[in-house]
Amino acid sequence: MLNFLPAIDRYIFRLVIVPMLGVFVLAASLLVLDKMLRLLDFVAVEGGPVGVVFKMLATLLPEYASLAIPLGLLLGILLAFRKLATTSELDVFRAVGMSYGRLLRVPFAITAILMTLNVALVFFIQPVSRFTYERLEYELRSGALGASIKVGEFNTIADRMALRIEESEDDGRKLKGIFARVANDKGQVLSISAREGAFLATTDDPDTIILRLTQGTIVQDTGSQTPRVLTFTRHDLPIDLPAIEEFRARGEDEREYILPELLRIGWADNQTETKRDASQASFNFRLVEVVMMALMPLLAVALGIPPKRSTSALGVFLSIIMVVAYHKVNQYGEDVGALGIVDPVLALWVPFFLFGALILWMYYRVAYVPGGQAIGALENWFGKVTKRVTKLFRRKRRVVLDEEEAEA
Repeated sequence: MLNFLPAIDRYIFRLVIVPMLGVFVLAASLLVLDKMLRLLDFVAVEGGPVGVVFKMLATLLPEYASLAIPLGLLLGILLAFRKLATTSELDVFRAVGMSYGRLLRVPFAITAILMTLNVALVFFIQPVSRFTYERLEYELRSGALGASIKVGEFNTIADRMALRIEESEDDGRKLKGIFARVANDKGQVLSISAREGAFLATTDDPDTIILRLTQGTIVQDTGSQTPRVLTFTRHDLPIDLPAIEEFRARGEDEREYILPELLRIGWADNQTETKRDASQASFNFRLVEVVMMALMPLLAVALGIPPKRSTSALGVFLSIIMVVAYHKVNQYGEDVGALGIVDPVLALWVPFFLFGALILWMYYRVAYVPGGQAIGALENWFGKVTKRVTKLFRRKRRVVLDEEEAEA
């Protein structure tokens, strides 16, 4: 498929794409699994269907992908150049006259494709999916998704009925040990107990369901000293479902606006200053997150090439810390920009230019300064700390071995 590319570009492509996809899948999986546990617990507490968990997770994938894509891109390029450096292949390429710019041709092409994908995610897909997630959560809390009756607890329905079920089988289709207490408009109270029951939908009125009871007793309080007691083989009890308010319209949260809406609201004169600040902050936050991806190849090269005769992985850990820290700074800048404390453009673009300047300096040190290292001082300090920790563990191990020999 890539036969039109020179052999060196195909080789670098293979080195980059494998760890990049691996990091992307790993990061997205960890985020999804962590959220899945919380959603399963939430759905269980609300008594909703398990299938809604996977719908909610699907709406979170665009948000997780927008975080995992830059991280996967950075680590994919970083690990590729680290492999080239530790196997001395990078020295061979440099010796035959290949510059870092030439070696980064394929990584920059991959970056351009992923930036386009990330633009579609953060400006169009992610806002809609965020709103869909909020709507599903609201419907789950309100019972619009068919939340089941909690077993072993008294459930109040339409303020006139208290219902308790001992056991539920077959996904709620078969109920056992049912007790219901119903009050009518005349003030009369019915106490109903039944061995089994099931909920049935009605075709003529979607706001009413039927609780079909079998083998039970009805005790009717008529106001006299002696209540009426009836036994039945089968009894249909209509239940009026509580009214469910319609979910809010999309856009109460600026993060739910797509790109045309952000541009229209953020710079419109007929909007309040608070609304404009929030929209501009959201727009600039998404934009700097995407634009920063263009500098990821340079950062990967600066941190992926260890010092000569060294296999230190400090650059790998430092790259993750730097990207995550920059993302958190952007989130803080979005918050203060939305509140109007700082101009949204300054709050988000000043950190971008500072971080970008740092990346360019680090790349310049590696690519154009003979023997230069962007994190040489940190590498030396890390090496000294590693040696001291290793010696400490060796001493402790010797002490333990000597004690064991003495006891023997």
